[in-house]
Formats: sequence, C-alpha cells, structure tokens
Amino acid sequence: SWLPQLPFLWGVPWSVKVTQVKTIPLGDGWWGAGEKPLSEDDKIYPFQVQTSDEEIQDLHERIDRTRYTDALEDSGFNYGFNATYLKTVVSYWRHKFDWKKQVAMLNKYPHFKTKIEGLDVHFVHVRPPRRENQMVLPLMLVHGWPGSFYEFYKILPILTQNHDGVAFEVICPSIPGYSFSEAPHKQGFDSLAAARVFLKLMERLGFSEFYLQGGDWGSLITTNMAQMKPQCVKGLHLNMFMSTRGFKVLLSLIIGPYLPFLVGLTWEDVRRLFPYFEKNVWNLLKESGYMHIQATKPDTAGCAVNDSPVGLAAYLLEKFSTWTDMRNRDLADGGLERKFGLDELLTNVMIYWTTRSIVSSMRFYKENFKSNPDNRVDAKTGIIVPVGFAAFPAELMHCPKAWAQIRCRNIYSYTFMPRGGHFAAFEEPHLLASDIVQFVRKVEDF
Repeated sequence: SWLPQLPFLWGVPWSVKVTQVKTIPLGDGWWGAGEKPLSEDDKIYPFQVQTSDEEIQDLHERIDRTRYTDALEDSGFNYGFNATYLKTVVSYWRHKFDWKKQVAMLNKYPHFKTKIEGLDVHFVHVRPPRRENQMVLPLMLVHGWPGSFYEFYKILPILTQNHDGVAFEVICPSIPGYSFSEAPHKQGFDSLAAARVFLKLMERLGFSEFYLQGGDWGSLITTNMAQMKPQCVKGLHLNMFMSTRGFKVLLSLIIGPYLPFLVGLTWEDVRRLFPYFEKNVWNLLKESGYMHIQATKPDTAGCAVNDSPVGLAAYLLEKFSTWTDMRNRDLADGGLERKFGLDELLTNVMIYWTTRSIVSSMRFYKENFKSNPDNRVDAKTGIIVPVGFAAFPAELMHCPKAWAQIRCRNIYSYTFMPRGGHFAAFEEPHLLASDIVQFVRKVEDF
C-alpha cells in the first residue's frame, strides 16, 4: 500500500494545489545493468512459470529449521501475525500445499516477457473468446504491494466474458522488481518510471487506446499513465485514491460531521470518515509501520524476510488480514480464511519467495518517498481522462467524491461498494468487475 498523504496528519501546511500542468512529459529511462546499449531487443517472448524438486526441497528444509516465538495470550493479530496461528499456516504449507499444482494453475493463462528500458517485463495477456457482435476493449490491471499479478486470477474469467456485447482483452503486468519482472539495477525507479514502462508495453502490444484499472501502487501507476498520455487512456478505474490537500478538504473535515451536504459529502462519507482522528490517524499509525521501514531502509529488513520463508509469510499475510478488515486484528486467526483460501494466500507468498523479489518490491517505497510526494509533478497535474471509483468500505482510507474532484476533472462514476477491503480483485472479483463494466459502458455511451 502507499499512503502519500500521511504527512498531512502531522500538521504539514495545506498549501498544495493542482496546477495547470496538462500532462507529464513521457521522457525515457534505462534501468538495466551497466551502460545503455545502442539498441534493445523489442520482441515479445512467451514465458512459463517453472519450479523444481530442488526448489521445493530447499523451502521445506528452511521451514523445518524455523525458530518460533510464543504468542501473547488473547493478543489476536494486534501484535502482528499471531505466532500460534502461524504454526497452523506453516504446517499446511509444509505438508499439504502443492506448489507444482499451483504452478500449473498459474500457467493456465498466457505469460510473456519483453525488454523495456533495460528490464525484462513480465505480463499476463488474456484475450476473450471470439463472439459475434462483441466489442473487445483492451484493459490493463496493475497490482500493488504485497500483491502480485495473481491477485487478478479470479477476475480475469469474469472480465473476458461477454457483458451485453462488451468483453475485455486483459493485460496484467508485474511491476519491475515484483515477481517475474526484472528488478531495476539503478536507483530512482518510481511510479512515474513504472507508468512509462507500461505505456511502452501497451504501445508494443499495438494498443493506441485502452482502459486502466488499479489499486494500491497500481492506482498511482495507472493515474500517472493517464497523466502522461491522456490521449491513449479512454478511462481510468480505481479502487484506491488519495486526494490532494486544500482548503476544501480542511473545510469538509470541520463542517462535514454536522452539515455534510454543505461541503459535498454524503452521509455514507460521514460514516466512513468520522470520527476522523480514530479512523484516519490512529488506525493508520497502527498499520503504517511497514511503510516507514520500506521507505527508508528496505534492504535491512528485506534481508531477513528474503532468507526466511516463514518470516516472509508472516510479513506478507498479516496485511491480507488487517487490510481486508481492521477488525480482524482482534481474531486469533486474523480472519484470513474468511475471505481467502490458504492455497491462494500461499501461492502469492511463493511468487515472492521463488523470485526472491521481496527486497526489490520493498525498494519501490524508498524510490517513491525520496522526496516529498506533494512536490512531484504528478501531484500538481490534473487528471482529465474519464475516471471511475469503486469505494470499498474496509479500504485503509476513504476518499469522498468531493475530494477526488479536486484532481479529477471528469468523474463518470463513483460507487459505494457494499463490502470488501484493500485487495478488491482478490476479495470481491464479481463486485469489482461489475463496477468496471458499468463505468466502461458509461464512457462508451451505451
């Protein structure tokens, strides 16, 4: 997750404004090892996820050597991943989880790699079945942390179905440094660089116009893509968004709890936002420790979880508990299996483990927080493409439509989702897909 607004909670002046910068310059970059060559292979190659007996044996040996600690009595997940329940998860991982079976499942969709700005960029590309009288629209889905392209495996078959004459051709890339996309070899690879790489990917695939969808880091990356090439982005659908600061936001925090309609809020906004300190300061302080570590010294903490599979599982899966519903902190099992199966949770962990990508994924925070995010060009650039929001009730922070309108000039849809949290496509694929479809139909005007 990314929380670029967090500094405002500490009283940073409310002075940031969206300027009249119309687009962000596309630019160029080189993130490969060594010097940039005169030419780069631009071909697209098929790719398959693979494993080996040696890889699985090494995992099992490391699991067997794990040193556990004892959980505090009645602590639930309030101190982090409960050590007692962790033993249950790890026992399943060691004795019942079938990685080879999950690898076969991952390969049921076509995977590819292509070299962009010196990096092997991995992506899944799924086309819908051919049908008569069907409009096929290209759609890129972008994940975040601690997720992966695998988050979208439940929603892919839904989006590629026919929805009253509309179906999607879906592209799911892995952010460089995550899973099967090569990690940058140089400092500075932030969301703007990722956006540029993904724009080049869509161009290489032959798409001049397309839709985008993202949550977590994916929401920032896809927003940056829309800011760079609005002429190519037919619509931007988000399930996480951070508004800019300003007088309108400050005024709504003062008046909103009492007279919400005077400041553009609804009673549902009031229910989700207030009491503001409890929901947007105290709760975030409880949940944002990881961010401060990863935005400052990712390699230090990263070396531990890169070496210990059980440590990695605890570090990642804790987020799938609390970010799905913060009330899960009070449960002994973190409520993990209320929304997810252990096979799918451990598959995401295995993607990080087998690719050794946890450290490079953590570095993405460092690169995006090297300076004040509010001073970046994207924070001062409006969003002019059609935008749709799916506001899930258990998301880490709620952004009312009135706040989103400060940056977004063209909001086509804003939906209060009935249930779900941070990992929307993973938790509620049917709800998210339905909202994407209705948004696209509004943009296409049919």
